[in-house]
Amino acid sequence: MLIDKPVGWTSHDVVAVVRRQLGQRSVGHTGTLDPFATGLLVVMIGRATRLARFVEASTKRYEATVRFGTATDTDDGTGEVIRESVPDEWPDRDAMVAALATLVGQQLQRPPAYSAKHVAGKRSHQLARSGVAVELPPVTVQVDRLELRSWHPPDLEFAAEVGKGTYLRALARDLGERLSIPAHCHELRRTAIGPFDVADAIAPDEVTVSAVLPAAEMVRHLTRVELDDAATIEVGHGRTIARDEGLAGPAALIAPDGRLVAVAEESGDTWQPVVVLEPAR
Repeated sequence: MLIDKPVGWTSHDVVAVVRRQLGQRSVGHTGTLDPFATGLLVVMIGRATRLARFVEASTKRYEATVRFGTATDTDDGTGEVIRESVPDEWPDRDAMVAALATLVGQQLQRPPAYSAKHVAGKRSHQLARSGVAVELPPVTVQVDRLELRSWHPPDLEFAAEVGKGTYLRALARDLGERLSIPAHCHELRRTAIGPFDVADAIAPDEVTVSAVLPAAEMVRHLTRVELDDAATIEVGHGRTIARDEGLAGPAALIAPDGRLVAVAEESGDTWQPVVVLEPAR
């Protein structure tokens, strides 16, 4: 199910609504969105929650606004201002494009202190809000594209395409550091995750059973392998099946009637099921 998360809602709020509307306890999502952010949240239901990791690994696209002149302890507009400074003369558009370019590629990124990262068994945002100083170690992230959309000081709008685990709030903070101007992420909208687009999403109050997508649709970005009846039974028992040369995993193994039976990884010249959704019939 594709949900367009409203501003002010947490990802957990969306999950709670889906649970209530569908009467389904097993509900999860594939990538937290901060309350100040809006946009696409891919929600998985029932057995399909086991497919979450195959969606989470996909590239994500965002539209963001960076506000220069103030830095906050959360790296977004909801936090306390920790630094303020306005230059005598703002950088021009070319300087902004050049600064964005320095943040493209694989790099080490320091996650925001107010994040969902775990520190000593607790979420870092819980520790930070209780007054504990949190300094998270840098992690390797991938930024594939940063495209400047507009620059009207103090606000810069850009589009981003990033890999798993990349914080747009941290990119906004780091962009300010590149330019020696305090900055924070003022607005953020996730527009896509892999093949899923926010244009196809629904509002939380529109959640119905008819909005639930088939499990096979949730992994349509994976290699698709059509099974015959015999292979369907084997996969349903968790057994390996032959892999055609040239096909790469992970792969969605599809029964003759279109059901997603399993997701498999490569194992030599075979497919090894790692998530079996449909038992053998």
